[in-house]
Amino acid sequence: MKLSTKSRYGLRALFDMAYHAGTLPAQIKDISRRQAISPRYLEQIFQDLKKAGLLKSKRGPQGGYQLARKPEEITVREVVEAAEGEMSLVDCSKEDGGRRIKCEFDNQCVTQRVWSEASRQLNAYLESVTLKDLCEEAREMGLEKELDHRFMYFI
Repeated sequence: MKLSTKSRYGLRALFDMAYHAGTLPAQIKDISRRQAISPRYLEQIFQDLKKAGLLKSKRGPQGGYQLARKPEEITVREVVEAAEGEMSLVDCSKEDGGRRIKCEFDNQCVTQRVWSEASRQLNAYLESVTLKDLCEEAREMGLEKELDHRFMYFI
């Protein structure tokens, strides 16, 4: 399984917002520059993240995008699922409304449990990592925070 750039860039962009802007609105141009992602592509990704309730937007000179919830309340799994849909390694381990989708090899396939358990563990791990965790890791790595020049005043 390989994640698309949509989920990878979406996670990088939300991390960037949490790390550099915190609760303030962040502008696409700044996220784009720091993360080397096309602003046009970020706009497309942000539409999905907005629909999923992870982002909200604010118009105007002090506007931009901001996290809809605190960084400790947004998990990597939510970001990936907003961009990719339900996380499942194979179709026979997908669920629909809490029930596993019927497979023509149900109760006859020895590998079905392997894929279901692998999907469960992957989802549990992605659920356990939040944007706040990524911010803490960035601090430990020594990643420098960029000040937002829109809010700097000189006397």
